[in-house]
Amino acid sequence: MIGYIFIAPIVAFFAVFVGYPFLRSLYLSLSEWSGFGEPRFVGLDNFQFMVGDPVFWKAVGTTFMFTAATTILQTVLPLLLAVLMNCRWRGTVIYRTLLFVPAVISFVVTGVLWQLIYEPNLGTLNEALRTVGLDGLAQPWLADPHLVVPALIVVSLWQSAGLYMLIFLAGLQGIDPTLYEAARIDGAGPVQQFRRVTVPTLRTVTGVVVLLNLINGFKTFDLIYVMTGGGPNRASEVLGTYLYGLAFGNESGGTPSFGYATAISMVIFVLCMIVTLAQLRISRRAS
Repeated sequence: MIGYIFIAPIVAFFAVFVGYPFLRSLYLSLSEWSGFGEPRFVGLDNFQFMVGDPVFWKAVGTTFMFTAATTILQTVLPLLLAVLMNCRWRGTVIYRTLLFVPAVISFVVTGVLWQLIYEPNLGTLNEALRTVGLDGLAQPWLADPHLVVPALIVVSLWQSAGLYMLIFLAGLQGIDPTLYEAARIDGAGPVQQFRRVTVPTLRTVTGVVVLLNLINGFKTFDLIYVMTGGGPNRASEVLGTYLYGLAFGNESGGTPSFGYATAISMVIFVLCMIVTLAQLRISRRAS
């Protein structure tokens, strides 16, 4: 009985702030609601409309492309940075700090900052290219449908690499040094030590980083919304920006569609659950 008393506050907190919002969202995803009055239950109509919605599928494609690119880049580069930062040389602490600083900046501030960098006329990037005589490489980075997603991926990499680097660094510092000593005795060079010792030992840490990247990629919103709003011509429209537009009246002729927006949010939830369960299954097999 005493045990139930101790866990009661946690259960109540979970029920109020997690359980009820989830059940409410599930109900709204099966309803039609403009934000006023009572929701009208429509069953699976929102999901049926979703199947034939070209904007939704375009957002799905962009979301998967953004997620795949950021997951690969934000796993490989932080791992390499962590290996470098794990070396004992002068100024390592300073370099670690500088690499981590972008991770503590909010996505809104980051978006505004990189808008200024990408600005086509007076932006830092184009000005630097013109200064070194590479005028032909100066582009309207956020206004070109072919360049906007790669430009956003670079921004995401800039902000997130430091955080994932620290996660890898913590894993590296937990590796038994005798493993590297044994590898050196067997004649393994730095590259072989990385392949045969570092990568296998960090398998669990790598799984965590990949999982975080996948979840953050699927639910990405604020950075893209601040920088492009999903444009130009929906070239950077992801699921997060599309459902926001539906919920707050930027889509459907200015009439909010909370039911359809919530249905899209349930799709994001399912995607995150799938990758989480897949990662747990892979981790159990590996262990």
